[in-house]
Amino acid sequence: MAGRRARTGRGWDASPSRAGDAADPPRPRRGRRTESPADEPAPPPRDESEVAREICLRQLAVRPRTRAELAGALAKRGISEQVSAEVLDRYDEVGIIDDAAFARAWVSSRHTGRGLARRALANELRRKGVDGDVAIEALGELDEETEADTARGLVERKLRTARGEPDAVFRRLVGMLARKGYPPGVAIRAVKDALAAQSAEAAEFAEQIDADALADAEGDLDRDTRAVE
Repeated sequence: MAGRRARTGRGWDASPSRAGDAADPPRPRRGRRTESPADEPAPPPRDESEVAREICLRQLAVRPRTRAELAGALAKRGISEQVSAEVLDRYDEVGIIDDAAFARAWVSSRHTGRGLARRALANELRRKGVDGDVAIEALGELDEETEADTARGLVERKLRTARGEPDAVFRRLVGMLARKGYPPGVAIRAVKDALAAQSAEAAEFAEQIDADALADAEGDLDRDTRAVE
């Protein structure tokens, strides 16, 4: 219609918004500048001896350790040989490290708890870095009579639940003692005596066993095997 004013508003004929209109998105407010981690000062480097002592004490908190075990732990963490030697020497002086006491305790606990014989115990002490002379002294506290008594006790306990023919039971029990480090003679005699006291059938089988001859044969085989290794 003539003379009618054109509509204005938000329709198709709306005028473009001007700067500062309410339709404009609000500007972000300036906040306080946050510091990035790169802006923070780096902590001073720790003393290597202090780090070495902490590593040793954490290791010793779990169980007693030999000097060789602690030296290995320090080397894995990158501690220098000089610092490692200084810290371990100091621990030797004050008695925190005592390989002789460790060896004695190890022999006693492993023989009593696991029934291990001197040969198996010697291998374990060697793997833990105990000096040969120190190990021999500790193993000397475990005599042949005690070792034989322990072997008989192990066989008697296993024999209570053993099943099968006497010859099969004999082989299994001798093998069990051999794995625990018992010499062939000790193992064979312990199993023979236990079978002789079990039943008439087992006693008849045990009577046929020549313990000395078998022990000699097993000993020769064992020496040959170690020579090849």
